[in-house]
Amino acid sequence: MHISGWVFRLHKGSYNIVPFGFHRDNSYRTEQSYCKWILRYVRYYDGKHHPKDMGKVEIERFLSHLATDLNVAPSTQNQAFNALLFLYEKVLHIPFAKNISATRSKRSPKIPTVLTQAEVKRLFSHLKGNNRLMAGLLYGCGLRLMECLRLRIMDIDFGQQTLRVHDGKGGKDRVVPLPLKIKKELQSHIDGVIALHATDLEEGYGEVYLPDALARKYKNAPKETAWQYVFPAKKRSNDPRTGAIRRHHVLPSGLQKAVKRAVDKARIYKKAGCHTLRHSFAVHLLENGVSIRIVQELMGHADVKTTEIYTHVMNSDINAVQSPLDLLHADKKKSAA
Repeated sequence: MHISGWVFRLHKGSYNIVPFGFHRDNSYRTEQSYCKWILRYVRYYDGKHHPKDMGKVEIERFLSHLATDLNVAPSTQNQAFNALLFLYEKVLHIPFAKNISATRSKRSPKIPTVLTQAEVKRLFSHLKGNNRLMAGLLYGCGLRLMECLRLRIMDIDFGQQTLRVHDGKGGKDRVVPLPLKIKKELQSHIDGVIALHATDLEEGYGEVYLPDALARKYKNAPKETAWQYVFPAKKRSNDPRTGAIRRHHVLPSGLQKAVKRAVDKARIYKKAGCHTLRHSFAVHLLENGVSIRIVQELMGHADVKTTEIYTHVMNSDINAVQSPLDLLHADKKKSAA
């Protein structure tokens, strides 16, 4: 059964789903995620019913199952909901029920793990090369991992000493200061990327991925230097959608593994990873007296309440509190004197 952008294949009484010409402005990661959720939705009902023959009742039951039986996080349930929303409205062109009343996953408030400045220094001492540079941007600019990997050369403004994040979480853009500490290293790195791009062009390649809308609007942009990734992969690869040979950005797993090794070598006994550097960026700014509203803008938070969670782990505030046990012993010393 052919559906715009998708193929449902009946195999041994159940449906499999594969992307077919999925040319929309969703990232490839989002496409893969949506495929998985739609498959889980269809298979939850034994794979014997086409989604067009199901509706509000089946959607609510599936989403409730995720919350009550699997205890998934709210963000995971929302992702499943968005996948089904896309399926019905964009693929099947069936109006999606507006009054879905599935059992909602409950969000448990969690305090983020934060490194001290001394721990950050120890961690960085065990990183090198591009991994150290990327980690420097995560901590120095408060970037999310994928925001760092998707940076284009045009996003770095050495004249203004700023870095622009395009299409961050929630589709928002933001501008953050570029750390002076890594300016020369980053400039040298980008010079190397420009040289690599020139070699790709000489060999008949040099094209980079652009979302469909941009690729249609700017026909020559995929080969322009400004659009190249700041952290390109070592090898060219086939685009999984079109088969075109391009140089994509590096995979996230490389930096994730490098940071994990650095955490272990630095003997940091916390559950720390790439995102911990972003959390540490926010807390260290607040500890240095930066307004919470400015930190909100730099982090790209839609609501200041999201930023306020960092006030619970500020070292300056915690250290200002004296333990009752210490006060008890202090009183004993005064009495003895």
